[in-house]
Amino acid sequence: TLVLVESGGGSVQAGGSLRLSCVASERTFSSHCLGWFRQAPGKEREEIAAIYIGDDSTYYADSVKGRFTISHEWAKDTLYLQMNSLKSEDTAIYYCAAALGGTVVASSCPFIDRYNNWGQGTQLNVSS
Repeated sequence: TLVLVESGGGSVQAGGSLRLSCVASERTFSSHCLGWFRQAPGKEREEIAAIYIGDDSTYYADSVKGRFTISHEWAKDTLYLQMNSLKSEDTAIYYCAAALGGTVVASSCPFIDRYNNWGQGTQLNVSS
């Protein structure tokens, strides 16, 4: 079973930057999606960024486009989320997840229901 562990959350002022990391317990050689999600209090979990580990194509939600960057480092089996120009509305628990399986293709990545391996989450607080 793939285990994902997030880190890098914390407290930051609006306008600041932070980078989240997500380390995988094993390397998955098949093409798959890796994504970042967040859940604010009283709201549903939403997908904010994803990358397809096949051609490195990326997906971003409109709410973070131009401010957040998703990347993946093979050598460290680590997924990153660079977050710039943070806003108070970015406050949430951030999760990473993987969509694995033979039917996963690049077009699968924007859909939260395709993800079947989840990390435990890391809290981000942005103060205005």
